[in-house]
Amino acid sequence: MNRTPEPELMEGLEQAQAYAAANFAAGDQALIERLAVLFPQGLGERLVDLGCGPGNISFRLAERYSGAAVLGIDGAAAMLAPALQRLAEQPLLEGRLRFEQRCLPAADLPGGYTAVVSNSLLHHLHDPQVLWRSVVQLAGPGACVYIKDLRRPASAQAALELQRFYLADAPAVLQHDYVASLHAAFTPEEVALQLQEAGLADQLHVAALEDRYLEVWGQLF
Repeated sequence: MNRTPEPELMEGLEQAQAYAAANFAAGDQALIERLAVLFPQGLGERLVDLGCGPGNISFRLAERYSGAAVLGIDGAAAMLAPALQRLAEQPLLEGRLRFEQRCLPAADLPGGYTAVVSNSLLHHLHDPQVLWRSVVQLAGPGACVYIKDLRRPASAQAALELQRFYLADAPAVLQHDYVASLHAAFTPEEVALQLQEAGLADQLHVAALEDRYLEVWGQLF
């Protein structure tokens, strides 16, 4: 199945509300646990979550790595609104967790982060090199990098089967977006070529994960 890009930003109010209300807890926690396995030494003191959406991963990073400052970045104000509201209700995280609305690429983003994390951003980007250039821009020496995303299935029928299996009871907007995202996703082979183009093939690894994801991980020199 050929790739069909989808809109880069999720700016619809209905979309934002549906994603904020959805229960992604199991997948979000699995990502945090995967980080602990891949980087048992920890993630350092400055973490950035690219394409953070309503902030689910950002909050879990701040809770798991209590000595770190976490920045969540997303290009859509509607997606960030639930994150900002939730943060206002958790004063204990004030000063350690913050969110910014930024569209990538953003030349003024500072570097020196000890970890760059992203969940489900890559497939939204029309030019995947935007992500890899941003990773290089943000990461300090030795930074941990973990990117998780959907993996494009072999056919449109396979995409529908995944949607029916995992989101059969989800709101219609989530079901529609899920299929569109599967069509927009990359394969591990395509990501491997992206890493070669970005000069990151010797530093980052890519592999299929479970029945619908891929992951990229490693530490930058």
